[in-house]
Amino acid sequence: MNASDDTRAGTPDILPRPDFHFHGQVGRTYQDSDPAQFPQPVQAPKGAPNVVLILLDDVGFGQFSTFGGGVPSPTMDRLAAEGLRYNHFHTTALCSPTRAALITGRNHHSASFAGITELATGYDGYCCVLPRSCGTIGEVLRQNGYMTAWIGKNHNTPTWELSAAGPFDRWANGLGFDYFYGFNAGDMNHWNPLLFENRDLVPASDDPEYHLTEDLADKAVAWVRRAKSIAPDRPYFLYVAPGATHAPHQAPQAWIDRFKGQFDMGWDAYREQTLERQKKLGVVPADTDLTERSKGLPAWEGLEPDQKAVYARMMEVFAAYGAQVDAAMGRVIDAVKALPDADNTIILYIAGDNGSSAEGGLEGSLNENLFFNGFPEKWQDNFVVMHELGGPKHFNHFPSSWAHAMNTPFQWTKQVASHFGGTRNPLIISWPERIKDKGALREQFLHVIDIVPTLYEVCGITAPCVLNGIPQKDIEGISFAFSFEQGDAPSKRRTQYFELGVNRGLYHDGWMASAPSFAPWIPNRSEDWSPDQQVWELYKLDGDFSQAHDLAAEHPDKLRELQDLWWVEAAKYSVLPLDWRAVIRMNAEAMGRPSLVGKRTQVTYYPGMVALPDAACLPMLNKSWKIIAQVEVPAGAEGMIITQGGSEGGYGLYMKDGKPAFVYNFLGQERPVFSAEKALPPGKAHIEARFDYDGGGMGKGGTLTLAVDGHTVASGRLERTIPIQFSIGEGLDIGLDTGSAVDWSYTLPFRFTGTIDHVDVEIYPEKTAATSG
Repeated sequence: MNASDDTRAGTPDILPRPDFHFHGQVGRTYQDSDPAQFPQPVQAPKGAPNVVLILLDDVGFGQFSTFGGGVPSPTMDRLAAEGLRYNHFHTTALCSPTRAALITGRNHHSASFAGITELATGYDGYCCVLPRSCGTIGEVLRQNGYMTAWIGKNHNTPTWELSAAGPFDRWANGLGFDYFYGFNAGDMNHWNPLLFENRDLVPASDDPEYHLTEDLADKAVAWVRRAKSIAPDRPYFLYVAPGATHAPHQAPQAWIDRFKGQFDMGWDAYREQTLERQKKLGVVPADTDLTERSKGLPAWEGLEPDQKAVYARMMEVFAAYGAQVDAAMGRVIDAVKALPDADNTIILYIAGDNGSSAEGGLEGSLNENLFFNGFPEKWQDNFVVMHELGGPKHFNHFPSSWAHAMNTPFQWTKQVASHFGGTRNPLIISWPERIKDKGALREQFLHVIDIVPTLYEVCGITAPCVLNGIPQKDIEGISFAFSFEQGDAPSKRRTQYFELGVNRGLYHDGWMASAPSFAPWIPNRSEDWSPDQQVWELYKLDGDFSQAHDLAAEHPDKLRELQDLWWVEAAKYSVLPLDWRAVIRMNAEAMGRPSLVGKRTQVTYYPGMVALPDAACLPMLNKSWKIIAQVEVPAGAEGMIITQGGSEGGYGLYMKDGKPAFVYNFLGQERPVFSAEKALPPGKAHIEARFDYDGGGMGKGGTLTLAVDGHTVASGRLERTIPIQFSIGEGLDIGLDTGSAVDWSYTLPFRFTGTIDHVDVEIYPEKTAATSG
């Protein structure tokens, strides 16, 4: 279908519409004036479809059964049978960039998202502040008569704007979505999440069976039913973005038990079996070759028996996590299909915002935050607790080789934008009223930026040239609505650049030039490295679906043509300057990102302060600090006074059995507790936790002292401290602990049974001790 073939007249290209003005005759009184008129609600174009957009997280091309993988996906199967599968759909190789491109229709650097918000730097393509010149599809549809909702993950709000002080114009509601329920982070604990409904913190659930995936599905079902009950004639846009299958890999035990023993064959055999299934399904050509195991990844047969056991278990947990989210999305689809206008609902199910994640490292991880702080893990740690994996105690992630297997038949993984293992994701589209070629496969080369113009076309919406007073960048995507009816039509996209962390690629007229840089399981990278060191590869995709045969030596002129074109595209879309720094960019202070703290070295917190994001807290890492709490304690006082972080890292000052205690959670590996020997008598108390940092760089140790009314009650050494970030998605609380527990000795929410007047936090330059006072 082409826009010119549609009977709809289109919508204004300047939004919002002008204010209402009465055009009738106005006399001295209403009696000698024309009858009054009211401004009428904006009507969506006649026949405009409802839109359901589902985006899973960290999914490989060969992960789910609909595309030949080993994880069952009956919801995808059902939609594919009544609609279309696309096997040449591409993302950006990372979550925030893909999501920015998805909701704006612009390339991720054009939308200022060259990385996740926690990696932002101050260049045009890298600051992670969504430009007002890149209006979202939510805002455009909302101003054209649609009801809009965003359920699940939002990772497109700057970290320094996520506190209760706002500003809120780049939260989901400010980006054009009438309703939001979800989390503002890259990943989230699925047993104890920090959630927001619109701008309000959601109280923790008291359901012992609670799981985030099911909660998000429930909220999506409730919203779509409510919206269509109230306004049945208005179309809706429902964007559902679950946290699965991003780390932490957490799933109910009943789901995990379903997969016992199913992955004992290991990742190499899994890849072979998956490719055979893909060929039988027709989602890859029959002559597709399996690529070699990416450099640095071990062979399954070379592992020790205990390694195989724990890695098979980690894959069972991951499969359960994925199967559960597909089933939960099935409940959303069931609700949608029970509504009266179900046939005129276009459903887009995107299995992944990038390829499967290798961020668990070569040996797997109990705590993904170790990776983000630059620490590798050992498989033996995973083995000891293998039967706890998937539960609330661990922020676990499977090893990189399983991620590679999930991306069968391609090379590489998430973060590697040069190769399809990082960028090619399954796309399924169902629209019963319009798509008649049911169950068919489409092979046009598509990119995530093509979703917005496709939806604008089928909804009869004109992309505005001015939105809310701001001239708009051109939509950089290309509609592929024609493919709904023209299965054999050639691709309209001739060129697409790829770049992430200097992993570079360029597609042009059936050729793909690829230049990998760093393996994603290596968190630390040398500043001495140069992009000029990259070795470019060349693939002719017609006849080489999987990028298995490098033709660089055979076609040097073609490779040079594509290399030169990459630089042209890079200059055009704000890709420069190239930046290959990795986890150090997670440290907001080192990067100089905006902060509500500014240059302050002291902050006073009061009761009621909860879920304050790290970006709004004093930077306590790699320096001396002091916490001073003015409290009144009852006999046998219990509860949290102040905590920052959660199960994956942080600290807590609390009362237990009437005794003050301080715990330091070093990335889930060590949780030393400094506790008074005697309970405090009832009454007012001045409780102080002081840390004197050794200095000499990042992550060093120091002396921890716990004092009450000026008298030391406990002290000791912290031999190492967290260098880059306390936690991934949890913040600071006063008087209780939201999110996950920083220590396993108490039960959430661990409300303080006494009275907190205030808590002071002070930080000191590296060379200055946090002297008592």
